[in-house]
Amino acid sequence: MREHEESITLLGNNNVKYSSDYNPEVLETFENKHPGNDYFVKFNCPEFTSLCPITGQPDFATITISYVPAEKMVESKSLKLYLFSFRNHGDFHEDCVNIIMKDLIKLMDPKYIEVWGKFTPRGGISIDPYCNYGKPGTKWEDVAFDRMTHHDMYPEKIDNR
Repeated sequence: MREHEESITLLGNNNVKYSSDYNPEVLETFENKHPGNDYFVKFNCPEFTSLCPITGQPDFATITISYVPAEKMVESKSLKLYLFSFRNHGDFHEDCVNIIMKDLIKLMDPKYIEVWGKFTPRGGISIDPYCNYGKPGTKWEDVAFDRMTHHDMYPEKIDNR
């Protein structure tokens, strides 16, 4: 058995429980085999749901997570289960993306990470919060600042989502 396989318990497990409450403890990592290389890993979750903290109504979004790994990487099935755990979690859109980013920073200590939520409209307005982080004292701190200050300068075409 490889070293990283010992820490991964969800991948291939058919008896996985889907948490109905916010659960960052489900997240798992594995070793990055290329920590000397800078490269992006991107996840798209087009079926993210959470609850409005005021009305309790569901909010739907595509969550995009892009990160440059350091020593650890997030295991994708655990990420899926983690994102699913927001299903009954009541928080504003902006809070959800920041919570996701902070949980992944705590988990992996990446060089760089960004999280973007593209929520479907409610009341005729869509909200698309974006947050990012670059490891302090590295070039990635500068990248984070640059991407934030130039974020969304050219908004995408919206086709009623």
